[in-house]
Amino acid sequence: ENKLLFGSGSWNVGAEGKKAVVEVGKVLASNPEISVLIEGHTDNVAYNGSGQINDNWDLSTKRATAIVHILRENKGVDPKNLTAAGRSEVAPIAENSNAEGRSKNRRIEIILTPKLDELNKMLNEI
Repeated sequence: ENKLLFGSGSWNVGAEGKKAVVEVGKVLASNPEISVLIEGHTDNVAYNGSGQINDNWDLSTKRATAIVHILRENKGVDPKNLTAAGRSEVAPIAENSNAEGRSKNRRIEIILTPKLDELNKMLNEI
């Protein structure tokens, strides 16, 4: 928890965050039946930078993509099992009215998604 928080306007993953993502990659490599959706999130402060990012939607997508790139460093992770998505500021987990809340909202979420064909097999066996 809180290892994958981002600085305001940033999609850089710090050392602690990278360690956590590498561990997730190990799990994914040894469980190829698991697919994941990586969601990037921002606080509600409008992005004021320049260059590669236009707004918080772009920033949130860049955060998710940064995690995908780290996961792909593990050659055992099948890229077909990875999806990156940006959620901008629309799904906060904390209030954006203070610095602590905004910090918590600058995050990624890794959501396990079952493969539907595998899920159907399991349901048919019941």
